[in-house]
Amino acid sequence: MREVAVVGIGLTEFGEKWDTSFRNLFVEAGANALEDAGMSGDQIDEIFVGNMSGGRFVLQEHIGALIADYAGLTKNHIPATRVEAACASGGLAFRQAYATVASGMQDIVIAGGVEKMTDVGGSETTDALAGAADREWEGLVGATFPGLYAMIANDYMNKYGLTREQLAMVSVKNHRNGAKNPIAQFRKQISVEAVMRSTLVADPLRLLDCSPVTDGAAAVILCPMEMAREFTDTPVKVLASAQATDTISLHDRRDISTLDATVAAGKRAFQQAALTPKDIGMVEVHDCFTIAELCAIEDLGFCAKGEAGKLTEDGQTALDGSIPVNPSGGLKSCGHPVGATGIKQVAEIVEQLRGEATGRQVDAEIGMTHNVGGTGATVVCNILGV
Repeated sequence: MREVAVVGIGLTEFGEKWDTSFRNLFVEAGANALEDAGMSGDQIDEIFVGNMSGGRFVLQEHIGALIADYAGLTKNHIPATRVEAACASGGLAFRQAYATVASGMQDIVIAGGVEKMTDVGGSETTDALAGAADREWEGLVGATFPGLYAMIANDYMNKYGLTREQLAMVSVKNHRNGAKNPIAQFRKQISVEAVMRSTLVADPLRLLDCSPVTDGAAAVILCPMEMAREFTDTPVKVLASAQATDTISLHDRRDISTLDATVAAGKRAFQQAALTPKDIGMVEVHDCFTIAELCAIEDLGFCAKGEAGKLTEDGQTALDGSIPVNPSGGLKSCGHPVGATGIKQVAEIVEQLRGEATGRQVDAEIGMTHNVGGTGATVVCNILGV
């Protein structure tokens, strides 16, 4: 297997993008990545695009061909493939791109992700997202994603004594980081009191515990490490990329407040990279809800089960803490265009490792990403370093 580097990153702003289209979002991110790498589209050998539900949100399927077409990459008839794994679609697209380059099958590959979620109403969005859970055993009996994660939160709080204030502190911390991120959907700090006064969605989760509905796209370019200096003076090496799968239904899990697929994917990533959690300088985790961040910190091994609330309360997950978590603002503040999130996480780590994350810069040489599909049925973890 060849060593692989990320040599270019490109992002759109995240938010409600009424003035642009699904296809143009990705073209913008892809063009930014090409410019960042100092290369032309003619040099690209293959594309993988993470997208969860273009058919529901914008009535568009056949996403791979659409993206290649409107990105102007059909001249050489290169392969372009849509990758779907619910909210982990972006992370899995990155893993597919990494494997393609590492295997020697292709040299220069784009891994991207895109979602345009605001072109339909709120109830249709909720229904589309419910397709990431078990439709027959969960969705058809009324279980929404806030409801499923509320079950996780209640189970966790009963087992480990997490307080409502500690849960709110996750959102406060991520908004503090997101306020410093120029692409973030919400660039505004909030208070613990504001979180706890916000509208109740699914007890104990309130509106400000939940990631938003978001439009956006992200792209990164990968190539063999031996070629990387042709494109950038600051290549970032992919040290590991791992995936794990669990039951799609929450009720079939061994322990609903431990995501076993996170545990497995994290262990596989650490084994590939010959590292431990103590070696990681920062991590972007999948905080679709505040409870999800706390579970992720523990399940990846950054602290023992039941300790993440106190770790957050003590400031250890802040930008200047012992393990900065979600320096981008996470899904909560930066936004969650579901197909793009996993790629945005990688782009954030690359930007941080290059020393280019102005205002939210973390002092680290190794970073990790954690991208979840559904309530933990699919998990992808990537480790990058300089």
